[in-house]
Amino acid sequence: MSGGTGNPNNGFVRWLKFNAVGAIGIAVQLGALALLTSILEVNYLLATALAVEAAVLHNFIWHERFTWADRTETNRFIRLLKFNLTTGVFSIAGNVAFTKALSEAGVHYLSANVLSIALCSIINFFLNDRLVFVRCSKV
Repeated sequence: MSGGTGNPNNGFVRWLKFNAVGAIGIAVQLGALALLTSILEVNYLLATALAVEAAVLHNFIWHERFTWADRTETNRFIRLLKFNLTTGVFSIAGNVAFTKALSEAGVHYLSANVLSIALCSIINFFLNDRLVFVRCSKV
């Protein structure tokens, strides 16, 4: 792989793509959270977990088609399973834990959720790049 920014698959460009998808995923997550808590009156912690999963599924579809489109050699179902077991589990656990801690510290749950997303996103990029969207080794 080339180190220049012109290569659409280099680390920096992939990081930008990851964040573009993630930004839309944040809107999905916060929209789902607001809907679940304000309209459906679901407890904010349960709503956080459900909203994160909605964003995780959204992000998987777009990461597969956009961020890591060059790494589709493996089975899609296996990638989805790995994505949910890494990014999904970490995002749900991390977002719920961080949101709870920040809310108990006096931060509004929506603001706490935004901060939680930022904390989890860095680790999620590396989980995806190294464990989920991997290249098949050529024999």
